[in-house]
Amino acid sequence: MTSFRIERVAEPRPDVVDLIERHFAAMRSQSPEESCHVLNADALFTSGAHIFVLRDRDDTLGMGAIKPLDEAHGELKSMHTKAEMRGRGIGNALVLHLLEKARALGLQKVSLETGSEDMFAPARRLYERHGFAYCPPFADYVEDPLSVFMTRTL
Repeated sequence: MTSFRIERVAEPRPDVVDLIERHFAAMRSQSPEESCHVLNADALFTSGAHIFVLRDRDDTLGMGAIKPLDEAHGELKSMHTKAEMRGRGIGNALVLHLLEKARALGLQKVSLETGSEDMFAPARRLYERHGFAYCPPFADYVEDPLSVFMTRTL
């Protein structure tokens, strides 16, 4: 990456919808439907989430969202980096940006759900590096052997 930027996306755009649908397809292919909490593009854009994408020039490389759950608690959603761009710091930059935006929204705590399987280990390590700790299910989530839940205060 030479000169990336992170920007909020308020409306569906073809490149962003494509990335969301890539994420949706990848998550659905790796987990059974009852254990998969991924949102498709329509659901994500109507969920109240603040959606951000990371771009390098005109290429959309990664995304993430912060969804307020109440006035003090938000959820990190839909973190995804294009497979061919992983390992280049995109996820790190997005998590930092999303935590900053969560603070700006007045949130005091951010939680997330991710997979418990080995393929999700890099994501869990990323969140741990940013101060997330394991916690019980939050919001409408329930215990699931294929999910782990993490949270951190801001």
